[in-house]
Amino acid sequence: MPGSQARWAQRLGACLPCLALSLLPLAVPFSGAAHGGCPAPACYCVATPQLAQCRYERLAELPRWVPPGTRNLSISGGDLRVLPRAAFRSSPALRLLRLTRDNLRDIEGQALQGLPALGTLDLSHNPLRRVAPAAFQGAPLLRTLRLNQALLPAPLEEQLALALRNLSLRRLELCGNALSGLPLGMVPAGLEELDLRNNSLRRLAGAELRRLDSPGLRRLRLSLAANPWSCDCLLRPFLGWLRGAGARVPDARSLRCAGPAPLRGVALLRLRPEALPCPSAQRLDTASYVFFGLALALIGLVFLAVLYLNRGGIGRWLRNLREACRDQMEGDRYRYERDPAPGPADAGL
Repeated sequence: MPGSQARWAQRLGACLPCLALSLLPLAVPFSGAAHGGCPAPACYCVATPQLAQCRYERLAELPRWVPPGTRNLSISGGDLRVLPRAAFRSSPALRLLRLTRDNLRDIEGQALQGLPALGTLDLSHNPLRRVAPAAFQGAPLLRTLRLNQALLPAPLEEQLALALRNLSLRRLELCGNALSGLPLGMVPAGLEELDLRNNSLRRLAGAELRRLDSPGLRRLRLSLAANPWSCDCLLRPFLGWLRGAGARVPDARSLRCAGPAPLRGVALLRLRPEALPCPSAQRLDTASYVFFGLALALIGLVFLAVLYLNRGGIGRWLRNLREACRDQMEGDRYRYERDPAPGPADAGL
């Protein structure tokens, strides 16, 4: 019996190193995982109140098992493609969910079902093509949504407007999506922070500025740095708004002109609205209108000159016309007097 126990102990001792090596990728502690971070291009990190750990691999599907009590979950560099309905229903304690660079293309309806504590969702750097209207239902405490560089393959403003309409978001990140205007349909009432850095904004139109001043968005703060602002006369409405509501744009001092060339790199807050040049196309339109007006005036003058130079002929023409009318009237009267209307006696015949 003692010999048998010794043999089992010897075999177990030989297997322990292999077991430790097999578990090592799953149990490597990483402080960034506590915040949903990922220390490698492809990894799967979880954080519970007791432990933060990462597994370095490229997932082709969602993990079938998540440690109980997981609060933060990060999957990066995978090939997930679709986020199905109730994808994380076995992890109701999740507060932060990061699915970045996972080739996600389709967010199905009620994908967040069963996540009552989720407060932050990060879907950045995914080629999203479809977002179901009920995609974010089931997460009533969702306050931060990150969609940085996630809207480039297809315009999803209408789809996201439907998906966000019943949420109480406080922060929405849309950096790096080549947006050329405010995505007004994606801005729910009550939003407090909208990050639009590194897009293609050249100016904000009057309708967009009026929407920003509406009662539901008066507390909204905008981040607008790293956009190619066009500093011409069409920028004047936004420049006036920016100076009057500077506190709503925390990075207002960092906004710089991308053109025209003489103003490139100049801070927007240092510009004088009256000194902003108009685009060449607008100058051309103005010149066209001026030329058209001058042409009409010239035609009118020529017409008046012709009338003046031919006033004698015009007078004769008017006299001839008057005499022709008079002759016509006299002829009608002569025929009437010559052929009077038949009397009663003639009618009896």
